[in-house]
Amino acid sequence: MKPSEILIQLQELQKEWRDNDFNLSEGQQVTHNRLLELRRERVTQLYKENRVCKVSKSAMDKLKEEEDN
Repeated sequence: MKPSEILIQLQELQKEWRDNDFNLSEGQQVTHNRLLELRRERVTQLYKENRVCKVSKSAMDKLKEEEDN
């Protein structure tokens, strides 16, 4: 399953959750837990591959200024 499909399905479940007075059926809860686990695995993978910015833009700008001096 593509990461974008996971996010889309999670958003659809969130809409259903709101429409159903903030309750999910057992089947929906199982699906939500499975999708959430897949999403967490993907985020962990991105961190391992260093594909996530770990420094804020302002902190990065300060580092660049220090390097230039």
